[in-house]
Amino acid sequence: VKSVSFSLMEGELCALIGENGAGKSTLIRLITGLSEPSSGTISMFGQTGRREIRSCRERLGYMPDLNASYPNLTARDNLVVRCIEWGLPTDRSIDGVLSTVGLGEAGGKKVKNFSMGMRRRLDLAIALLGDPELLILDEPTNHLDVKYQLQLLNTVKSLDLTVVAAFHDLNLAGLYCDEIYVLKDGRVRAAGAPWEVLTAPLIEEVYGVHADILPGKDGNPRIIYYAG
Repeated sequence: VKSVSFSLMEGELCALIGENGAGKSTLIRLITGLSEPSSGTISMFGQTGRREIRSCRERLGYMPDLNASYPNLTARDNLVVRCIEWGLPTDRSIDGVLSTVGLGEAGGKKVKNFSMGMRRRLDLAIALLGDPELLILDEPTNHLDVKYQLQLLNTVKSLDLTVVAAFHDLNLAGLYCDEIYVLKDGRVRAAGAPWEVLTAPLIEEVYGVHADILPGKDGNPRIIYYAG
């Protein structure tokens, strides 16, 4: 990641897009304090520095690209364990968090018996444990079918939080996000609203594929790709 600079407006859902290796996950690790920048600064909630940012655990929710749950525990026990690990009170409304992500009736079931869609919703529940003000999602819809992709992102959108999410699916980014940042070779190639960013020339430049961009019934851009 080189010379990346951006800021977020409160309540926005911001997408990070770009081909594999463009720097999306690296940038997310820097934002969350999991990695230390070699230069430059990251400021969050008035704090600057990796240690200071990581101390804001309750204000920052992070959903990694891989399942973060313990498969041999129940969904509810997973949340209790995370509260203990992070020093959060265990008397908070765990059942309320499960209900928020659509797992209200599955709290007593072991995660190893969950579908991938249920596991990703549990990952989101874990990210929401501290009642965060900022939510960071790394490829949240990976390995999900269309129904669960939309279900998960509808839930995220309904939370009314400031969100940064890395996406592979450009149609989902155009459908749900207020702002899109396009990364190419570790730099911000373009930034703006979906219709400003998701253009055929830029998609061809960044991804090397031909596409048409058409308006959907909701007014959001829809991308059609062509083989070859």
